[in-house]
Amino acid sequence: MKSNILPGLFGRPQKSALAGLRFALVLAAINGTAWADAADGREVIELTAAQRAHVLGEMRAMLSGTQAMLIALAAEDMAEVARQASALGMNMGHKAENHLHDVLPPAFMQLGMAVHQDFDRIAADAAFRKDVKHSLQQLGTTLNTCAVCHEAYQIQLIQAQQKQ
Repeated sequence: MKSNILPGLFGRPQKSALAGLRFALVLAAINGTAWADAADGREVIELTAAQRAHVLGEMRAMLSGTQAMLIALAAEDMAEVARQASALGMNMGHKAENHLHDVLPPAFMQLGMAVHQDFDRIAADAAFRKDVKHSLQQLGTTLNTCAVCHEAYQIQLIQAQQKQ
């Protein structure tokens, strides 16, 4: 499936909250790419392959859901915004995470749970307020929490200890 997001990214400036959010996402992607090549001062979280796959899979699901929410917001389809946000809420946050509770830093867990709670608020407000601008503002705040976490932590595989 061909992405329909990129062709509109660098078009003429628009006076909309969606255009502003789109610009911020492009800047974040550029900044993240440049930062990945530089020395990295983030806290390392070492996980097993299965744990890492779970965490990264959840992050990819949140990214895909956020993309779907933006498409729905552009179409002013608030029922779809609510559906997508609800899928990313606290119900998602409790799926098979007991094995991670003791290995993830408490601050990392708090940021993750805050994001899931934010998505529940976005879902409720989208369903009842039906205000695109409000939902975009909420989503921007939620994405800021994601950015804070990505700036603070990196996830690596547990390295086998060398025999002496």
